[in-house]
Amino acid sequence: MKIGLGSDHNAYDMKDSLKEYIQELGHEVVDYGSEDSCTEIDYPGVAFQVANDINETKIDRAILVCGTGIGMAIAAGKVPGIRAALCHDTYSAERAQKSNDAQVLTMGAKVIGIEPAKNVVKVYLDSEFPGGNSARKIQQITDKEQEYLKGATV
Repeated sequence: MKIGLGSDHNAYDMKDSLKEYIQELGHEVVDYGSEDSCTEIDYPGVAFQVANDINETKIDRAILVCGTGIGMAIAAGKVPGIRAALCHDTYSAERAQKSNDAQVLTMGAKVIGIEPAKNVVKVYLDSEFPGGNSARKIQQITDKEQEYLKGATV
């Protein structure tokens, strides 16, 4: 798979470690965001770019890291069609894909260590969306999103 990997300056070191690990797993990595740990970069721009590239099928999935992972999840999730999941454990990472077809996994470099983060990434990348009952639920989310985009209210 072609995996987008992005970070702000707070998570540069984690992104750098994950990049090598994801490549070892046999995936192609497209690097987004901070090029070093000293140059400050705001996470929303990174998340928006990655989410847009998923929608344009330039990448298959993405992993975004910032200080907590929360900001990246919120920002990526603002892009229509994107489902971003904040996960710091393997069960949530698996369910993000198997139950929610999340194209984006987010994590916080100040929340999780690199070795547990690698485990989360591996489980996420090894998991596939099976459809079934979950597909119906994802469609409900997509339908509501489309209503909001057309200006409908709750």
